[in-house]
Amino acid sequence: MDNAISKLVQDLAAGRVSPEQGLQRLRDLPQENLGFARLDHQRPLRTGLPEVVYGAGKTAGQIVAIVGRLKARAHPVLVTRLDPAVHAACGHDLDAGHERPGTWCPLSRTWRWAPAAPTPTGAGSVAVVCAGTSDLPVAEEAAVTLELFGNRTERVTDVGVAGLHRLLAHLPRLRAMRALVVVAGMEGALPSVVAGLVRVPVIAVPTSVGYGASFGGLAALLAMLNSCAPGVTVVNIDNGFGAACAAHLINHPEAGS
Repeated sequence: MDNAISKLVQDLAAGRVSPEQGLQRLRDLPQENLGFARLDHQRPLRTGLPEVVYGAGKTAGQIVAIVGRLKARAHPVLVTRLDPAVHAACGHDLDAGHERPGTWCPLSRTWRWAPAAPTPTGAGSVAVVCAGTSDLPVAEEAAVTLELFGNRTERVTDVGVAGLHRLLAHLPRLRAMRALVVVAGMEGALPSVVAGLVRVPVIAVPTSVGYGASFGGLAALLAMLNSCAPGVTVVNIDNGFGAACAAHLINHPEAGS
C-alpha cells in the first residue's frame, strides 16, 4: 500500500494524473495484511464509514494489534461486542501509541477511540429511542457509534408501548430529529407506533429481550418487518451498530458520495 501511495503522490506532483483521478485510485488501494486480518484503511473514503472491529471471537492480542494499526492511520476506532474479560486482558495496550485514551463502555460492550474529540456534524440530530431498560445495551451500542462518527445524538429511554404517555411526552423532540433509531424487544411494537407519529426516517432494531415466545428476538423482528407504518427500515436482531450506520448516512448524505 505504501508503495502505491508513494507512486500516486509522484504522479500527482508530475501532473500525470489529475486530483480527481488520484482520488479514484485511493478508493481502490489494497488492504493492510496482518496475517489474521486485512485492514481496509480506504473504507472511509469509499463508504463514508470507517472500518469497525467486531470484538466477538477475537483474542486480546488480535484486538490490540488491529486497534494499533487503525490508530496509526488516525482513523476513529470502534470495537463492538467486546467481552469484558477480553477487554481486561487487553489492559493498557489499547491506549498505547497516543496520549489520548480510549473509552470502555461495559453496558454496550464497546471500546472507542478518536485522535480528537469528535465534532458533531451532519444535517441534524439523531435520537436513539429505547423501549425498555433491558434494551439499553443495544440502544447504547447505537448511541456510542453515532457519537464516534460525529452525530449529535440524543437518548430517549424507557418509552415502550406499555405506557404510551411516556412516548407522547417526547414527540416534539422526536419530530425535530433527522433520523430515529428505535430499539425494542418483547413484541417489538414501538417502531410502528413511532413511525405513525413522525415524518422522520425510522430505523427499527429488534432485541433478543423477552420471554420464551419471543424466540430470542425473532418475534420482534417479524413484527417490525410487518409494520403497518410505511417507511420503517429494519436491521438484524440486536444490531445497534448497523442501525447507527444507517442513521449516520441519513444524517450525512454526502458521506458516500
